[in-house]
Amino acid sequence: MIRGIHHTGINVRDMARMLRFYTEGLGFSPAGEAFEWADAPVLDQIVDIPNSAARGIMLRAGTCYLELFQYSAPEPESTRPLRPNDRGYTHICIDVTDIANDIAHLKAVGMTFNEREFVDMGHVKTLYGYDPEGNVIEVQQCAPDNGMTLEDLPRR
Repeated sequence: MIRGIHHTGINVRDMARMLRFYTEGLGFSPAGEAFEWADAPVLDQIVDIPNSAARGIMLRAGTCYLELFQYSAPEPESTRPLRPNDRGYTHICIDVTDIANDIAHLKAVGMTFNEREFVDMGHVKTLYGYDPEGNVIEVQQCAPDNGMTLEDLPRR
């Protein structure tokens, strides 16, 4: 069962500046440790970018998670900031309870995954795919008590 959007990912050029903005300016706080990768085929498989390298952090404010990424490889096709009329954010993430069955359902309604399977990272099972217009959507199933489940968010 798809339960809703878990987080929005934002690709940034200056992690320190953007982390300061989102924490000091908008009241987000880290929801776990910062992370990074390079020369990691399993991460390349998840994000569908060969030879990728990046660092990032998951943030939380109220009932919202936000994931900041700063890629160091490969070079982006464009370095100009997106404008309101440009296409999309880097990705949204939907939270699911049965990733294998939910990916099958999403394929049936037009989502593609480039013949890749989800990856079990221990704390989360995850895979990036594409909606019918090519926008990136991450599908994830959190392990119980991983510190970033929707159940961890306060109910109102």
